[in-house]
Amino acid sequence: MSSMSTPTDNKIPRTVWILGFVSLLMDVSSEMIQTLLPLYLVSGLGMSALVVGLIEGVSVAVAMTTKMMAGVLSDRIGNRKHLVVLGYGLGALSKPFFPLADSAMTIMGAKFLDRVGKGIRGAPRDALIADVTPPHMRGRSFGLRKSLDTVGGFVGPLVAIGLMLATHNHFQTVFWVATIPAFLAVALLVVGIKEPETPPAARSKKAGLRWRDALQLDAAVWVAIAISVLVSLARFSEAFLLLRAEQSGFTLAWVPLVLVFMHLIYGGLAYPVGILADRFGRLGLLVISLVLLVAANIVMAQATDVVTLLIGVALWGGHMGFSQGILATLIADTAPATSRGTAFGVLSLATGVSVLLGNLLAGALWEWQGPASTFYASAVLSVLAMGVLMGLMYWRKRRSLA
Repeated sequence: MSSMSTPTDNKIPRTVWILGFVSLLMDVSSEMIQTLLPLYLVSGLGMSALVVGLIEGVSVAVAMTTKMMAGVLSDRIGNRKHLVVLGYGLGALSKPFFPLADSAMTIMGAKFLDRVGKGIRGAPRDALIADVTPPHMRGRSFGLRKSLDTVGGFVGPLVAIGLMLATHNHFQTVFWVATIPAFLAVALLVVGIKEPETPPAARSKKAGLRWRDALQLDAAVWVAIAISVLVSLARFSEAFLLLRAEQSGFTLAWVPLVLVFMHLIYGGLAYPVGILADRFGRLGLLVISLVLLVAANIVMAQATDVVTLLIGVALWGGHMGFSQGILATLIADTAPATSRGTAFGVLSLATGVSVLLGNLLAGALWEWQGPASTFYASAVLSVLAMGVLMGLMYWRKRRSLA
């Protein structure tokens, strides 16, 4: 798909800004629900941490598997916007089910619909950003989208806190209000995004879903996917940060403040880190992200008070800011234009499997060995991922000198 910018243009394309604000609105909606959902399941519905881990893991895996199909399909039909609109639309439609839910199964059904929507929109959206952005600006474009997304990540919990205080911890009221920004996001997307022209190479393909397209990705794309899997396996769901916050002294209404703080750090770093990635490369910054994750997990494992917990959350946010935009940029750098949707889809499927396994492990450790063991296990996995990345950097350096 053709770029909307010239190689010398340093202006971030309008499409990237709009997709960023769409992500912001949807994230306000999602975070109003997700910051309270683990507490609602445990405190309101009497579920265990293992069930929380199962729901989180399954929902993420569903999203990632759907991303695989949507990514391949967006390459085959040569249109990203239709799938992006469908995905955000399903996410908006899922929101009213949360305040109506009275069991873990209903919550899982709502999460399933939400995650299917997230899966459908994710790979085509990222491929669309890569389509309209010149190579020398991809780090900052993906960083900007992540930064705007994380603005929603701390506005949503702030709204949730205000509503919880105003309604005396009435979860359902917060969940109903969360439907509003979700539908606004869909409206902005429909009106604001124009699909770029499809190149002849993509138009010549026959529409339809073909799994062998994924197998034809080259080695550089698979290396980028493997790196993302390693990082994803090391980091468990933020749901466990919320459960840890309650143990450390936060009352129910103030627990969402944890994600406000985390997303403030994450959003503040994502765009500057994207600029650094464009100038100095990607892998070194990913190693820094894993150092931050190791430190975050060690601090969280020992957190018994609010101050210590917030230090751990800040380090966790630093890890997110140094990793998430770069992982998407690695795929945009290595995948050809006609296979970007497929590449992002395979990335999502692979990371979805790793996230599912990681969250099941986290929930089991939390239940059977205690909360600290969950964070220590993540620290160990982070060190292993760091070692692999440093080995890859050393191999590339030796190869360039050969």
